[in-house]
Amino acid sequence: MQRGRCLIDEPSHLGSGVRLRYRPWERSHKLRNIYVIRRQHVVPTLSSLRRRSAAIIVAAVAGATAVGVCLTVGSASAGTLSGSLYRDPSSAVVRWVAANPSDSRTAVIRDKIASQPQARWFANFNPSTVQSEVSGFIGAANAAQQIPVLAVYEITNRDCGGASAGGAPDLNQYQTWVSNFARGLGNQTVIIILETDSLALLTCLSGSEINARNQAITTATQTIKSANANAKVYLDGGHSTWNSAGEQANRLRAAGVQYADGFFTNVSNYNSTSGEANFGRAIISALTGMGISGKRQVIDTSRNGGASGDWCGDDNTDRRIGMYPTTNTGDSNIDAYLWVKPPGEADGCRYTAGSFQPALAYSLANGAPNPPTTAPPTTAPPTTAPPTTAPPTTAPPTTAPPTTVPPTTTPPTGNGCIASVAVNQWNGGFTASVTVTAGSADINGWTVTIPLPGGAAVTSVWNAQASGTSGTVRFTNVSYNGRISARQSTNFGFQGTGTGPGATATCAAG
Repeated sequence: MQRGRCLIDEPSHLGSGVRLRYRPWERSHKLRNIYVIRRQHVVPTLSSLRRRSAAIIVAAVAGATAVGVCLTVGSASAGTLSGSLYRDPSSAVVRWVAANPSDSRTAVIRDKIASQPQARWFANFNPSTVQSEVSGFIGAANAAQQIPVLAVYEITNRDCGGASAGGAPDLNQYQTWVSNFARGLGNQTVIIILETDSLALLTCLSGSEINARNQAITTATQTIKSANANAKVYLDGGHSTWNSAGEQANRLRAAGVQYADGFFTNVSNYNSTSGEANFGRAIISALTGMGISGKRQVIDTSRNGGASGDWCGDDNTDRRIGMYPTTNTGDSNIDAYLWVKPPGEADGCRYTAGSFQPALAYSLANGAPNPPTTAPPTTAPPTTAPPTTAPPTTAPPTTAPPTTVPPTTTPPTGNGCIASVAVNQWNGGFTASVTVTAGSADINGWTVTIPLPGGAAVTSVWNAQASGTSGTVRFTNVSYNGRISARQSTNFGFQGTGTGPGATATCAAG
């Protein structure tokens, strides 16, 4: 069987939609009594730990020869973008490098990953604070005279309830969040990766829900472009082994790509750059045939320098980082090669989804070519850290794309497990992210018990099965995350109405 070929018929209102990756590198799950081939896109999340001074971190990373900010700089010879991309001095990989100067892997990770610009993900449902968070990030990029990349991952019913489930509680609240997000964008060039998987993955939505999502993405695009005329907005193009180019073009048209600058591909996969470029040309041709011209592609090259392999890179040792991020693509159809999914952040099958794992980063970088040694920008990076408000540290409304750290709670010393709870509360509802950590021995199965406050009720659950919806609720593992290696973690979450639970949770192994 070939990758990307679907053997499952979706409901007729979805047309000929297909799912990502086929056996033997995919697992299956059940959605509305239809078995579908499972695509995994993990939410990269940002740590809620106190951020260090950006000046200290930059100094630590810049200690190696020719690292500084080793970007491919200069005017693009083909696409519509030119200039250097912004490297976030407070990303998870930069923090790890600064905190581990003596680790044998540090030099490789520092020189080939931490030195490079990567997307900052915004996926926490935080309408009251998102504007200031965005404004701080944009301000730092503007001060460095570089182009920031922002990945928005907040659409309602994100990931169809999978490992990266969550998003805004409803589409009205989604538009409120997007409006506040857009107010922080300033007026200089920014790159917006708008809602990964939102158009390629529609299997869980009814016809009316698909129409509502399309309208929501159209409105979000127009809102962002209205707030900042220099914003470059790209919609979800899936990837070359998922939907056909014609099908994806139809979905892009329905979601208002005519108002955007183009589309992005390969965030949820590891396909070759040449294969993605060919796929992009086919989409552009299809769009042109529909009367929609002038659209460009951006390709995620963060992890496509080696084998394709199974959906989860946590235990894969033959993947490598791909082409270094740049706007100088040499291809008139491609605006940029970007690192949207930060290299070294887990996919969720072995480590907590979104957590930075130095072993993964080292595996991706070891043996990969060195980055181009262009001169650092003449304008010094800002000496103060970007805002300390971090996107979620969980899979539900989280910032995905990108970066949490493993739980700071000390694993149990015995053979059991512990559970820690993080709650994101809004008026009338909440999401809770729960991290389950094994003790000094592997466990095969777990049950987490959480008491809910009076009036609170669970409305949806991901990566676990719930017994009950109110009062004391028991959550048990599902088939793919019951086994946890010693001192490793997995994550599940749930959304509810009312007030979220406190930090109290008990875990029992077996």
